[in-house]
Amino acid sequence: MQAESINPTITPFKHKLESPLTKQKIQVLQINLGKRCNLACNHCHVEAGPKRTEELSPEICTQLIELIHQFPQIKIVDLTGGAPEMNYGFQLLTEAAKANGKQVIVRSNLTIYFEDGFGYLPEYFAKHKMRVVASLPCYLADNVDKMRGNGVFNNSIKALQWLNKLGYGKHPDLIVDLVYNPQLPTRDKFTLTPQQAKLEQDYKAFLQNKFAIVFNNLFTITNIPVGRTKFYLERKQLYTPYLQFLESNFNSSTVENLMCRDQLSIDYLGNVYDCDFNQMMNLPAKNSSGEPITVSKLLKYGSLDAIANVETAAYCYGCTAGSGSSCGGALTPEVG
Repeated sequence: MQAESINPTITPFKHKLESPLTKQKIQVLQINLGKRCNLACNHCHVEAGPKRTEELSPEICTQLIELIHQFPQIKIVDLTGGAPEMNYGFQLLTEAAKANGKQVIVRSNLTIYFEDGFGYLPEYFAKHKMRVVASLPCYLADNVDKMRGNGVFNNSIKALQWLNKLGYGKHPDLIVDLVYNPQLPTRDKFTLTPQQAKLEQDYKAFLQNKFAIVFNNLFTITNIPVGRTKFYLERKQLYTPYLQFLESNFNSSTVENLMCRDQLSIDYLGNVYDCDFNQMMNLPAKNSSGEPITVSKLLKYGSLDAIANVETAAYCYGCTAGSGSSCGGALTPEVG
């Protein structure tokens, strides 16, 4: 696949940059454990769901554990999916990372705790002091259920209360963050994500007053036109207009802080990407010879820093529009 798809109405992303988008020293290992999930959200760029069976193999899991052992420069191991908790290797990778002094992030949909066999998770998270980054795309029930399925909001609230009882949001070692993403547009009147700091205040006030819930941070994330979001936009004939909107709001000050610069995104097959959006679009990271990189190759190289430049595409405008967007929320001081 070409790094930049040809769309004459969209400026190639690399042409917006003053210089190539270079990699920095790798500090974050983000691992997609598989596509198995108890939910099938309509905006999911991974296209995860209950009927998906793709997941990490024991062989790749062993290689990833070796990677974690071998490279002290890794500060964060970020586990995602699907529902990462449902896929092979979740506990093995968590415990290997913690044994090596890494921060472990679990990107949880919260509702998984109420599925058969997964009620142990909140206590497991607390035992290992995992940082929980939980999707809650709105603090209103109707909006959440429209995006993620009936009953998801109520279960999410119960899950957050459960985490609070264990000390999450209260103890400095037990961090729970929430993730906001906007509803998908129904017409070509697009908006940027709201200001993160202001929306965080609104979330905290509402959840505290109505449910006695506390949490640490809110991350605002733009809907990137990949996976189900892309298919939805194409059905509504909004895909190109949405990309044009994102390009028109390009903010060069976000580029320095892009998450793709200091992380590796690894899929369940052991392939390496610059970010999970490139992963879903099958746009692999490459070495200086132009060859796709895998976990086994990184182990052979004896280095995590084998990638010179980030592979880019038109959807990169989603991470650089307005205040920017990343797995950790906005990238610059609030604009707009």
